[in-house]
Amino acid sequence: MIFKSLRLVFTSLCLLGFALPAAAQDLSSVARLLQSKKMVDLTHAFSPTTPVWSGFGQAKFTPAFDPKTKKPYTLKEDGFRTTYYDMVGQYGTHVDPPAHFAEGGITMDKIPLKQMILPLIVLDNTGYQKKDENHAFSVADLKAWEKKYGRVPKGSFVALRTDMGKDFDANPEKFKRAPFPAWAFETIKFLYEQRGVTATGHESLDTDITDKMESETYILSKGHYQIEVMANLDKVPAKGALIVVSWPKVKDGLGFPARAFAILP
Repeated sequence: MIFKSLRLVFTSLCLLGFALPAAAQDLSSVARLLQSKKMVDLTHAFSPTTPVWSGFGQAKFTPAFDPKTKKPYTLKEDGFRTTYYDMVGQYGTHVDPPAHFAEGGITMDKIPLKQMILPLIVLDNTGYQKKDENHAFSVADLKAWEKKYGRVPKGSFVALRTDMGKDFDANPEKFKRAPFPAWAFETIKFLYEQRGVTATGHESLDTDITDKMESETYILSKGHYQIEVMANLDKVPAKGALIVVSWPKVKDGLGFPARAFAILP
């Protein structure tokens, strides 16, 4: 599995224009190359106090216990300890697979491995938020970005930077506010239909600026996945980086906390 994953990384690095020596086709060389690069964690750590939609409620973390005695396991008496996690799948930085919204959509365990290592594009909404704190990133905004950086490449992962992630731990109530800066529906459609992107992500709890859920419904019903509640997008360049994202392989899973990080050029 590790060699298959490294081959995927090698292919993605070539597509991104990373300068790879001929010897890099040896997977150990690919590994050394990756380890030499700066990496940025795009994931929030989650806890029972993590901001979450009120309709789901907070997680509960409790010590695991012997089902017969109900006594919690401890290092002192048992040599190990572990935790029961009671929470909704859509918690913290998480993946939404198509089946989350779409009847017949694929579940998280069936998302192809090749879709977990992708070129990363970061669209910066923060400049527009100076005039409108709840600005919806528009197609005009996207075309302005492309004029500066070039066309969004097919098969990429496109993330929307709003800096909302800075409030995730520092000001949870502000993080959960509504309205909030997010995607405009027409921009989501444009990215998937005109640019052929593979997946999208954002810092907020939801994709849409309204409760109609148009963007999220569109993404998932078209067979794509998204990553919500991303972190540290301000530390990643607009283009040229690689995103690696994964999650537990829950059978028929409808969503779960994910781990995402960027490999910088």
